[in-house]
Amino acid sequence: MRQSMLDDYWGDDEEDDDTQKDKYLTFRLDQEDYGLEIRHVKEIISIQKITDVPDLPDFVKGVINLRGQVIPILDLRLRFKLPPKEYDERTCIIITHMNEIPVGVIVDTVNEVLDIPAERIAPPPTVQKGAAHRFIQGLGRVGDDVKIILNAEKLLHEDELEALESAY
Repeated sequence: MRQSMLDDYWGDDEEDDDTQKDKYLTFRLDQEDYGLEIRHVKEIISIQKITDVPDLPDFVKGVINLRGQVIPILDLRLRFKLPPKEYDERTCIIITHMNEIPVGVIVDTVNEVLDIPAERIAPPPTVQKGAAHRFIQGLGRVGDDVKIILNAEKLLHEDELEALESAY
């Protein structure tokens, strides 16, 4: 199960930041690999029924009921203005906290948890097109590959967070 890859990084004491330091959950969107700091990731679940909520941005697909908690769900493909893709058995929802609000993000597939030390992370490029650059925390070098490290707290603007809070 996908959740099991996270179990190694959380014990009963979630305050132990040393076990989560330099750890990133990596996932794929379109042809690129991304990463989120593991400390922001609470759970990984398979795609499930999403209830549409009117009057939210297009990239917010709606809400789910996860063990009695209503959680807003956003599609990162749509957020980054990538072409939409039909959900399949590899599509996942990563449950994260964005500025203290639980939010699920839909990704094409989850890869693995990687250790990327700070010295292997370069700052984001200074020449950027589009709005997506504001989401990038850095570029992690892993072997010959580059993982785009996202800033979970900047995936939503303050006004979008307020809209999500009012939706549930």
